[in-house]
Amino acid sequence: MTKLFKLKLIALAISGTLITACGDAETNIVEKDPIEVPDEHDHGDDHDHGDEYTIDSLGRLVVLASDSNAASFFDLDDNELLETFTLNNDSNTLSSSPDFRYAVIASRAQDYLGFIDGGLWREDHGEHLHDYKQSPAAISYELTSGSRPTHLVKHDGKLAIFYDGDAESGTVASVEVLTDNDITSASDTLPGISYDINMHGVAEPRGEHLLATIRRDDAQSTSNAKILPDQVGVYHFHDGEYELEQTLELTCPDLHGAAQNHDYIAFGCSDGVLLAHQHDDEYEAEKVVNIDVVGDLRIGRIYGHEASETFIGIASGHGGGPAVMLSINPSEAEMEELEWQLADGASAVSYSFSANGEHFLVLDSLGFLNVLEAHTHDGHMHWELAGQVDITEQDVTTMPEGMKFSMTVAQNGHFAYVADPIAQHVVQVHLEDLEIEGELELTFPPAAITWLGIAQEEEHDHEH
Repeated sequence: MTKLFKLKLIALAISGTLITACGDAETNIVEKDPIEVPDEHDHGDDHDHGDEYTIDSLGRLVVLASDSNAASFFDLDDNELLETFTLNNDSNTLSSSPDFRYAVIASRAQDYLGFIDGGLWREDHGEHLHDYKQSPAAISYELTSGSRPTHLVKHDGKLAIFYDGDAESGTVASVEVLTDNDITSASDTLPGISYDINMHGVAEPRGEHLLATIRRDDAQSTSNAKILPDQVGVYHFHDGEYELEQTLELTCPDLHGAAQNHDYIAFGCSDGVLLAHQHDDEYEAEKVVNIDVVGDLRIGRIYGHEASETFIGIASGHGGGPAVMLSINPSEAEMEELEWQLADGASAVSYSFSANGEHFLVLDSLGFLNVLEAHTHDGHMHWELAGQVDITEQDVTTMPEGMKFSMTVAQNGHFAYVADPIAQHVVQVHLEDLEIEGELELTFPPAAITWLGIAQEEEHDHEH
């Protein structure tokens, strides 16, 4: 397998055409024409042509190498290496664009965001949806005007990038909102917010609105760490700009972490969770206060899904340590401790909802993917452990220093992918069967992974 992998790399290097990737970096790629399903029918009729414009694919997997500034793209249908790109910076985070076409490469210290086209995307042609498939490609589009890009939040086809700013250099916080179309068209200007102070904040895009944090003067702020905001503003998009239309009255001390579901936006606070509920263009706010088990911890991470009635909150101390998982029910303004918690000696390294929201995944440091399901009992929703998948046969004490397992979730089915730096491979886990169904061999230890492809369409019966 290793020799074959190396041969593929050599073949690509020999046959590729040299192009510029993400600024000054260079890479070799083999360009292919977009693959479209042939049309053998007369378009003059009124029949539904069904799947003739769609592509059946598991998608692509992007893998960051820990031992080099490289991102490798694999075809998940046959585990073939499609291309490897050299990145501009040595320290990067990896995520996906709002519609999962592009890999998003962020380097906080270098004030940089770059994008690589994964090569799978869908267009709405009105009468039908049209899918496209081509080789991954480097593009020159990048974002470099903001300071310290930190929290990247996707929702409803938009990505909100929160730039923290920097007190030492005197740069202020800001927000930019973009779509996959903005990346494709290399938009020069993006709508957003510019603050007059730095802050470690977050923004949640929701239709025409953007709910973003507000940092007040230190003398007014209820936050213990003054760089953390304690209020939320509702910004409305018109005439190409976001304008502040409402400031939620309830404060949220030491605000950190945010998520959305079908009806609510939740923000983590040191004294509980702030919930914002939309009524037309106005938002009502209420606080779910911490329960006793939270103690001196803070809910600093929140996870939500359109199809889930409850949020999952993670209470922990700053810098790690013990954590408590909580279920937050916004309709009843209640929180409760999950009956299942991580075993002693294990710590969570990644959390995620499944694509359909039916499962919540907790990947731990001992190499177990813990899969939770929601069940209704006595009219209340509770999360229970459906099962565990042991994703490694290696001795976890041999994990390379500074590394950890990582996870991404496919958005077109029931698969999660888990990267193992010790074994230098990625395993494919079926979330319904709780079994490993595939393996992707690597020749380097993976630092991070993300899924790209054509996401399953979701039906929403609400308007933002």
